[in-house]
Amino acid sequence: MTQPNRYAIAIHGGAGTLSKGMLTEDQENEVHAALRQAVMAGKQILAQGGTSLDAVEAAVRELENSEWFNAGKGSVYNYDGDHELDASIMDGATLKAGAVAGIRNSPNPVTVARAVMNKSEHVLLAGEGADRFAKAMGLPQVENSWFGTPMRHSQWRQAQDKAKPSLEPGAEDYKFGTVGAVAFDQAGNLAAATSTGGMTNKKYGRVGDSPLIGCGAYADNRSCAVSTTGHGEYFIRHVVAHEVCARYRYLGESLQQCAHQVLFEELQPRGGEGGLIAIDHTGAVVLNFNTEGMYRGWSEGDGEVFTGIYGDDAVRPSKA
Repeated sequence: MTQPNRYAIAIHGGAGTLSKGMLTEDQENEVHAALRQAVMAGKQILAQGGTSLDAVEAAVRELENSEWFNAGKGSVYNYDGDHELDASIMDGATLKAGAVAGIRNSPNPVTVARAVMNKSEHVLLAGEGADRFAKAMGLPQVENSWFGTPMRHSQWRQAQDKAKPSLEPGAEDYKFGTVGAVAFDQAGNLAAATSTGGMTNKKYGRVGDSPLIGCGAYADNRSCAVSTTGHGEYFIRHVVAHEVCARYRYLGESLQQCAHQVLFEELQPRGGEGGLIAIDHTGAVVLNFNTEGMYRGWSEGDGEVFTGIYGDDAVRPSKA
């Protein structure tokens, strides 16, 4: 059966209060360029007949390497002034998955997550054990301070000034900077990956939705691949990524209907803010969010790369 899209990829770099005027024109151009670079990292793999798994890992690594996003370099500070990173990846063909939570020394957590999937008998490793695994696999290591940037440190200091000892994430997180990618390759296989530094000033070993399979990422060739970004506690309670795929598979709704139902009819009335990207088993792409904006980019087949920050009016072809 010929697929409508020979291959496709979509990425996100966080959703939230992204109002026009918050970024200068130069900053907007830098963000668009970073998004395009991530899309192209995955698109080139897909165009050459590579796998969706390779594509999502490559795209997320690019986002982790950019200080514009809250993942890898540029991750936010936790309550103690350190960095704890989470990531997950899933193969829609086999339902194999790997994830890490609370790692402190790996510059590309998504690659550690893939190593967990491919080179261990487990799905999720956390904390010190995940760091030990990454070292044992010979993956690159950095000092924890490497992840910080002046902007993130300033955000943390502001949050510390406002914070009270609480398990609830603070309202100072106007943007959820989690990154992710979903892809559909020429063999018809889907994959999803998600990576994050968590929430600014997060407390006491907090783990969000990003490393939890079915919450922050999910992929199944029988339905779709999804990566999410938002207030993780709500995305965990609603198992958002799997919920979208389940609706698609069992209710026969369009991918757009599934995304809208979960984001606007289930999450939003309960206070859940954020967005998601998804690709179904035909290569159809959906990017949806219930916030003012979402850093995002996508490309279908040999077509143009598109990137966006705010609402649909800011979506544009992204040139080299």
